[in-house]
Amino acid sequence: MAQTAAKYHEKTSYDRSSMGGHYLDWQNQPSVFKTYDGLKTISMSRGVPLPRKDFFSLYDDLPKSGIEHFAFDLELLSKMLLLTCTVTRKARHADGGFYFRSVASAGALYPTEIYLHSSGVKDLEDGLYHFSILEHSLVKLRDGDLSDALKRFMTACKTENCPLTFFLTAIFFRSAWKYRNRAYRYHLLDTGHVLANLELAVKALKLPFEITLDFDDRVVNQLLGLDENREVALAVCRLKGTPDSHRASEPKAIDDLPDKMKKASQVSPQEFQTPEIQAIHVAGYDIMPGNADLNMCDTLGVFAESRVAVPPTSKTVERLPYPEAVFRRRSSRNFIAETLPVSAMGALLGVIEPVDENGMDAYFQSICTGFLTNGVESFENGFYVMNEKATGVGFVKPGAFTKTMSHICLNQEWMANASLHFLFMTNMASLEKSWGPRGYRYAMMAAGILGERLYLAASALGLGCCGIGAFYDGEASRLLGLNAWSRVLYIVSLGIVKSMPGRDHLE
Repeated sequence: MAQTAAKYHEKTSYDRSSMGGHYLDWQNQPSVFKTYDGLKTISMSRGVPLPRKDFFSLYDDLPKSGIEHFAFDLELLSKMLLLTCTVTRKARHADGGFYFRSVASAGALYPTEIYLHSSGVKDLEDGLYHFSILEHSLVKLRDGDLSDALKRFMTACKTENCPLTFFLTAIFFRSAWKYRNRAYRYHLLDTGHVLANLELAVKALKLPFEITLDFDDRVVNQLLGLDENREVALAVCRLKGTPDSHRASEPKAIDDLPDKMKKASQVSPQEFQTPEIQAIHVAGYDIMPGNADLNMCDTLGVFAESRVAVPPTSKTVERLPYPEAVFRRRSSRNFIAETLPVSAMGALLGVIEPVDENGMDAYFQSICTGFLTNGVESFENGFYVMNEKATGVGFVKPGAFTKTMSHICLNQEWMANASLHFLFMTNMASLEKSWGPRGYRYAMMAAGILGERLYLAASALGLGCCGIGAFYDGEASRLLGLNAWSRVLYIVSLGIVKSMPGRDHLE
């Protein structure tokens, strides 16, 4: 029987009465850095000047359209990659070092990899490259301009001239080592986190771009030289512009890369198979047009009793500018029960409004965003839903829900004092009807994008933030009063934390 999003989600749901355990095979712990031996490497400088922008203003800027002239060179590429994903700190342990990154990841397992195609970028030969995060360098996988081939399988992209095309992939075993078949959820969420950082980086650099989650999976995986049983492409971002005119490369055919390059997708000496992950991913190979009139918030079975005006974003609450907000992003859990100012609430709501004109509009239709309040100025404690087709936010029901939700999230008591639990939800039947199994990718990655935006906004405000992908699925739906087909996909806790210095900037 064909796999569906609803079947996969239910099979990988947690239930308090039937939680099975498994041990972590530390001898086969996956490497979080993908490496290629013996290939040409291009080093990039970390000491490039970065745009010191007002963080929240980046979500107010209108996206650029059309083809414009930009100096696409190696320095610009280095900036983009630093702001997308970089090592921010190293912790030393008895068994080696652990590297913190600027992007959130479930269990710090970092399944997402970054590749790029260069076509007319100054100081960089045309070709396909893998980005080495640890070394901040590029490893060349293919020579030559592949633009003609990209046009054939990037049917969702409208742009002709793309000096840079980024590909985001996920390596299955990194997350599956800990989370087994449920790991596909984290592959998608974590890739959404990285995509959010990439989107913000190109906005900050004022570069026009478009994002797509729709492409010919098999051809893109072949282009990148992936072992499809271990690693798959999930997202593409193309930068619009005029390529550097100092040279022109001959178009190249896409041949299979050598097996030794495909073997780089293996990140552990012994890796087990995850049949549920394989089934749901392959089921999503077909692309459906979707439903332009779908409003996911109207399908969940919950209805607003009243509406609350969204407070305006206040520039006075910002503490860290971009990119410091990116580099200092952390998962923080030591929340304290203090009232969150309404000015901060306005800033947070401003960054997760699902409005985007760079190709993501339809994907955001796949989810509905809500939140639980626990001591937010001007907001009664309760459950709210953000319905983009209505003014303000909808107040569904009053109540002190954060403590109960902390029990539902595998008894993580630290969540109880958070000021906010943001909830990203979907109706599985509506998702399947609109997009088929591929809709699951859209919903989970859209949730990951908005979750990462909250992480960065919290960092800028000096607040604590932590995403939660592990919870008793059925209990979460029942607490909120969702109908039988609707589920919570991702929860992000946010609020004032004990260790936050200088909290007076929020007063």
